[in-house]
Amino acid sequence: QVQLVESGGGLVQPGGSLTLSCEASGIIFASFTMAWYRQPPGKQRELVAVLPARAPAYYTESVEGRFTISKDIAFNTVYLIMNNLKPEDTAVYYCAAQNGDTYWGQGTQVTVSS
Repeated sequence: QVQLVESGGGLVQPGGSLTLSCEASGIIFASFTMAWYRQPPGKQRELVAVLPARAPAYYTESVEGRFTISKDIAFNTVYLIMNNLKPEDTAVYYCAAQNGDTYWGQGTQVTVSS
């Protein structure tokens, strides 16, 4: 049974930082593409960052230079390090594991507000 469990969301002021974590179980973590998506209020889910199993990471333009996706294979965990947060980054953030099929976490709320 595949499980993705996100943590690390919360309320932060503009310009602040947060690190999201997603611990995976039930998959061969090293062979999956891991990704972070987000769904802003009233909008569709959108891709934020992708970390292929054997290729460099890539990011949506709006977070390039501010967000970093990384993984720790020893802990089956993928991270999203978010710096210089802006109000428009407010969303529910979802972790995804992709290898043909796509598996989703339950989401974690990030709110950027003063």
